[in-house]
Amino acid sequence: MPVTSLPVCRPWTLLRPMLWAIGLALLLAGTAGAAPVQWLTQARMLPLTAGTPDWQLAQPVQLPDDWATSRPAAHGVVAYRLDLPAPAGGSAQLYGLAVERACSVLAVWLNGQMIHEGGRFDEPVSRQCHRPQMVAVPAALLQPQGNVLELRIRGYPLAEVSSRQRAGGLSAVAFGAYDTVAAWHARQLLFAIRLPEVLSGALVLMGSFMFVMGWFNRTQSYLAYFGALMVGWSLLLARLWASDLPVANGTAELALAALMAFITLATVQFLMRYAGHRLRWLDVALPAQCLLMPATLLALGPQRLHMASGVWYVALSAQALAAAVFYLVQARRQRSRLVWPMAALLGVVAVSLLVELIALGWRLDNRVVHVAQLLPALGFLALGLRLVQQYGRAFQTAEQTRAELEVRIREATAQIERNFAQLSELKVEQVTDRERKRIAADLHDDLGAKLLTIVHTSDNERISTLAREALEEMRLSVRGLTGKPVKLLDALGDWRAEVVMRLQQSGVQGEWSAPSDDEVPQTLSSRAYVQTTRILREAVSNIIKHSGASQCSVRCTIDNGDFQLVVQDNGKGIPTELDGRLDKGHGMASMKGRAKQLQGQCLVESGPGYGTVIRLTLPLEQHTTAR
Repeated sequence: MPVTSLPVCRPWTLLRPMLWAIGLALLLAGTAGAAPVQWLTQARMLPLTAGTPDWQLAQPVQLPDDWATSRPAAHGVVAYRLDLPAPAGGSAQLYGLAVERACSVLAVWLNGQMIHEGGRFDEPVSRQCHRPQMVAVPAALLQPQGNVLELRIRGYPLAEVSSRQRAGGLSAVAFGAYDTVAAWHARQLLFAIRLPEVLSGALVLMGSFMFVMGWFNRTQSYLAYFGALMVGWSLLLARLWASDLPVANGTAELALAALMAFITLATVQFLMRYAGHRLRWLDVALPAQCLLMPATLLALGPQRLHMASGVWYVALSAQALAAAVFYLVQARRQRSRLVWPMAALLGVVAVSLLVELIALGWRLDNRVVHVAQLLPALGFLALGLRLVQQYGRAFQTAEQTRAELEVRIREATAQIERNFAQLSELKVEQVTDRERKRIAADLHDDLGAKLLTIVHTSDNERISTLAREALEEMRLSVRGLTGKPVKLLDALGDWRAEVVMRLQQSGVQGEWSAPSDDEVPQTLSSRAYVQTTRILREAVSNIIKHSGASQCSVRCTIDNGDFQLVVQDNGKGIPTELDGRLDKGHGMASMKGRAKQLQGQCLVESGPGYGTVIRLTLPLEQHTTAR
């Protein structure tokens, strides 16, 4: 499960950017009060209707004026009239006004002349509740005796908005030198608009990337839900800086409220999937809730939007809290390394929501509220980077595992192929061995019996001799077919008996030289025995038929693991008609071919009138075994 295979992640690493942001906000908040500006807090308020406004009916108010508290049912355009003091340094200096909050849209008149209009007053109305506004005061319109400043606000009552922060209202107005007021406004704008814009873009980019990763890798579907959470939170941050929407206020507020259901779905599913649990009923209930919430808000109507959305916010918050507690319990039980950083992130989100709730009842520096709104986004980005890093490591590990598995599969395949080849060779060898034994039995029982009959019954000596030679050849072939090994000592005895007998029958004096019995403990393979016998027979046959020799010596030796057989005669040698090619006649090619089959060699040395020497060398280690 994901919670059991997480990389090391220290809480300090995750919280460091948040703490830096808090410190920067407090530093700027501490230095803001040093600016020499004049705060205008006394005003008269008059709801505007058709016709000429009657300021005798205006009511005195203290700025900031929050409609959610002072006039929850207020609706439409409300005008505030303030007395602007005469400039102390003369009219040549450039002055400015700064309004921290004018919800939803602001227009400014100075001494009856419009000097600023912040957006559309007709539907779709511009929503600039969170945007600080800066107004340059023309020096030509300032009067030395006193000036009248009129601010007109188009706002909405608390019942028609999804959040108290978007109800109508006006903050205190800062007046002073333009450079001083502009510096103050720039600091406010940084926290209220610029940072939310940057973080919204970052959340969309990273969230989309993670959603695609999780979508195509269903085994890590929690990535897709966390990506959806980041995209949803970026849309929530967009309420701070998106001012000109192409829809009416009721539609925008309904969409903003319904967005919380989507964020809750992504949050709950991410925590559950990341904890390694998937509940089928949640897969159905949460999407159904995303449809049920806007349907409920539509059914109750725009006049009950705030009340209905508040009830839903409580239910959604309870769901997210339950999922967070469940994840932390599971992660702690499984000793996850990310339990404390995740707990810190959830705590930051809770603190951020708590700060916003406190700001509704008590006056806090707006920059602290802005930072509290941005901290969850920073936490999501930090956790998103950690999840992407974890995914990258898991992908790298999977690639390495896949490569190792491919190597093992190739090795196993090669081993299987080798085993199959060995089995095939063994099967062929077994079949061949059975067939050889069958042929040997047929030769011995049928052909051997008939040749033996010819030997014993024929009256013709030549026929009897040929039959006996054929019988010996047949017996030699049968021995080769049966594959039965022969002791080298016995082979030497057979060869000696045959050679000496054949030479004597032909009138050639023969000499035989071989190692003693103790020097030949090896056992010769049947194949080596048969081939060597035939080479020796061919050599003796050549001496008898072609050499005209009177003497022949045969020497058998074992030297450096090789068996050497030397046959030498004193005959007339090989004639020169062969052009130096000693393997052209007298069976020389056959002897050399048989020696090559045994990984040995057969050399022939001869010259006219000098006799012939045949040297056979065989590697014993390939054709013998120790006795």
